[in-house]
Amino acid sequence: MTDYTWLVRVDNLSLLAGIFIGFFSLLTMLYSIGFVGTGKKTNSYYIYVILTALFSIGAVFANNLLLLIVCWGLLGMLLYLLIGQGTSKRSSYTAKKTFIIIGGTDALMLMGIAIVWKITGSLQMDNMMISLSNRPAVLAYLCLAIGAFAKAGAMPLHTWVPDTAEDAPTPVTAFLPASLDKILGIYLLARISLGMFIMDSAMNTFLMALGSFTIVAAVMMALVQHDLKRLLGYHAVSQVGYMILGIGTGNPIGIAAGLFHLINNAIYKSCLFFTGGAVEKKAGTTDLDKLGGLIKFMPISFATFLVASLAISGVPPFNGFASKWMLYQGIIETARSGGYLWIIWLVAAMFGSALTLASFMKLLHAIFLGQPSDNIKQAGSRLGEVGPAMWVPSVILAGLCVVFGVFAYKIPLGMFIIPSIGRGLSYPGIWSPGLATWLLLGGIFIGIMIYLLGTAVKTRQVDAFVGGEDLENQPDMRVSGTGFYNSIQDIGVLRWMYNMAEKKNFDIYDIGTRITFGFNSLLRHLHNGVLPTYLAWCILGMAVLFFVLLR
Repeated sequence: MTDYTWLVRVDNLSLLAGIFIGFFSLLTMLYSIGFVGTGKKTNSYYIYVILTALFSIGAVFANNLLLLIVCWGLLGMLLYLLIGQGTSKRSSYTAKKTFIIIGGTDALMLMGIAIVWKITGSLQMDNMMISLSNRPAVLAYLCLAIGAFAKAGAMPLHTWVPDTAEDAPTPVTAFLPASLDKILGIYLLARISLGMFIMDSAMNTFLMALGSFTIVAAVMMALVQHDLKRLLGYHAVSQVGYMILGIGTGNPIGIAAGLFHLINNAIYKSCLFFTGGAVEKKAGTTDLDKLGGLIKFMPISFATFLVASLAISGVPPFNGFASKWMLYQGIIETARSGGYLWIIWLVAAMFGSALTLASFMKLLHAIFLGQPSDNIKQAGSRLGEVGPAMWVPSVILAGLCVVFGVFAYKIPLGMFIIPSIGRGLSYPGIWSPGLATWLLLGGIFIGIMIYLLGTAVKTRQVDAFVGGEDLENQPDMRVSGTGFYNSIQDIGVLRWMYNMAEKKNFDIYDIGTRITFGFNSLLRHLHNGVLPTYLAWCILGMAVLFFVLLR
């Protein structure tokens, strides 16, 4: 019997990734039937989705680094093709930008693989444990980690994610930046950090610092967005920070929290994008200022969006709270090694959760709970709930947000997460999801009873107004939700940072473009067609070569 273990590796970590890749692929295919439709024009789209799922499975089960990089590179090409399926005017630009960022980091990964081969003489991933005690090993780790960061969308390699969220078809965004690319990127980071390299305190600190920065910076950008999908894109970046921070703790509970949050994020983030796509399909826009009052037209979408919003914000008893609670414990555990940096990581993680809740309060108001915009009023009979092909995946994912939170220890942790890290866990903090759920349900029941008692008293009805202004006669007084946090853009250093971000001064693709074209402009001046100038450059180049080679 032929042994293929040198090529393929099946363990609990790869099974964890593989199972959820298959799960999200099936949900995306079902949702796409309602959003994209079927027919000859969409055949290429479905082929790309299927190939993406297959090569993703190939990447997570690969035990040979060459097989991994081949699958990884093909996934980058498929990502380019899927983004290009969008109908936005910027879809082509975004696809090219994504391909260059992902492709550039793939080249770094290839260099990292070459260094690993030089150090170990092997390409078999389960056949190496490389100490980060020398520069080549550190360089190899960073090259591979950068590929993982770009795929997952960590800062500063994140800028393709919000652009893709805005310009690609919604199923593509839910399928790749929201779920599969996160799974692949964090899987690779976990694989190299837990299995290929022996981590040290310096590298763990680097991961925790990067994770904390990604959490806060991305959620600050999300607060001021006016487009539904772009806002969700920045939250997809922010959530990556929690995963990197968890793996960076280096202790079992922190690592388990990072992997648990990976799965949780894919669940509620896909649910949010699916629901956002339903809103886009019915309202014809994702501009928050042109939405509002959709709760009465799309009750199922509102319910699923509400559950996913509470989950991503870390509200108990949903799954997002369970993984964040574990992460907080993992961060506190790092204090045992001394130092006070853990306080920074903990504050960043908790502050990020608070800002996430704030931005989703803005979203819920702007889309479902606020007064309808003129755009919604004019939509008329077009408004209504989407078909089952689109709301069934959202309901399934919203249900998992509840199940993975209430039964966190039994189902996701016991069945998937703990086996994948191969170590037992102890829980320093006390959290009983079952008891907490009953208490929360009891509180909700009491609140409903108080509300019903209040409605028993005869009340009068008045027209909706804001601060005394009648909205019917003064529609300009309508609060859309887009201006909830605009004032933070006027706060000192934040104003400077937002202005820089608006000019794309933090966009690594834009920075690289400027440098490249600047260099090209310099060369254009040098190539002036004058022969003596060319001869002078040739002589100067030869002089430099002689100096370097003969000194």
